[in-house]
Amino acid sequence: MSDKDTDVGRSSGGRPRRVIGTPRPTETQYLLGDDEGAAGPPATPRAERDEDPKKIKKAERVVAFFFGLSLLGSIGFVAAYIAFPVSGMAETALSNRWLGLSMAAAFLGVACGGTYWVRRVMAPRELVEEIHPMPSSVEERRDVVEYFDQGTADSRFLRRPLLRRALLAALVPLGIAPLVLFRDLGPLPGTVLRHTAWKKGMRLVVEGSGRHVRASDLAWPGSYITVIPEGFEHDLEALAKATVMLIKMRPEDLHLPPDKMAWTVDGIIAYSKICTHVGCPAGLYEQQTHRILCPCHQSTFDASRAAEVIFGPATRPLPQLPIGVDSEGYLIALSDFHEPVGPSFWERG
Repeated sequence: MSDKDTDVGRSSGGRPRRVIGTPRPTETQYLLGDDEGAAGPPATPRAERDEDPKKIKKAERVVAFFFGLSLLGSIGFVAAYIAFPVSGMAETALSNRWLGLSMAAAFLGVACGGTYWVRRVMAPRELVEEIHPMPSSVEERRDVVEYFDQGTADSRFLRRPLLRRALLAALVPLGIAPLVLFRDLGPLPGTVLRHTAWKKGMRLVVEGSGRHVRASDLAWPGSYITVIPEGFEHDLEALAKATVMLIKMRPEDLHLPPDKMAWTVDGIIAYSKICTHVGCPAGLYEQQTHRILCPCHQSTFDASRAAEVIFGPATRPLPQLPIGVDSEGYLIALSDFHEPVGPSFWERG
């Protein structure tokens, strides 16, 4: 072998050249421990961390600060849940924002406190866990207990009451805070889903303008408008169930049972605009075929035959609202819907 071959991987000074990305060569550190009988010199122990009591005390206060932050976050979560009701879209967005921020502060405080505890307070110690066959022997189980006791001692959990109390103060509320969410599971809706805002004698008003509706406003067959109950123009929760479509048809085109025929006025019929599939607005009307279409999943209803389902995933007809005329000629509701509007629910029966 030539001298050139023997110099491969060596610098000009004769030292071995280290490849970028590889560990720095050393003769004093080894992968395995320094058990008696192991090949090579014993491993050099890791440098001991500074055990200055003042520094540990300072680190203890930092950890307690983070745990206190977690405690405040948990309390803030409960306070935000109580203080911000979810009665509307804006209130719901505000509630979600504060719930998220407070819970993030609670988890972040625990994470930062635990990390700082490990890095600045716990005593440094190197442990080697060798692969061993299963099951564990009695001696190995005893070693596990000893390791656990040693870890408890190294963590200084028992010797530092401020850390112990701060950790418990942070974790207990953090575990209890989500329990307040169980309040959202009740109370049961009861019969709320069976009724809408419509009542006997309530006038129909045009959505968006608030104008009262006369029968003459729908003079031509095929006319179509969306109406809502008077007094609920800005109640989004009520309108989610009470929005109605008015359709003008020729009386001879209506094929309804006698009782439902009495709920019409001069060929004007009122149907719920809430699709019975998943509650989308069934707002498309084709005057030649008298079909009402829900654009979400293409459920199709026949307006001339009590809005019966002729296509799509919906299983129930659109409920019909009984309408009449008051003494001033305005269209009014004769009663609420006679069946629940919108999608079917498990309490219907």
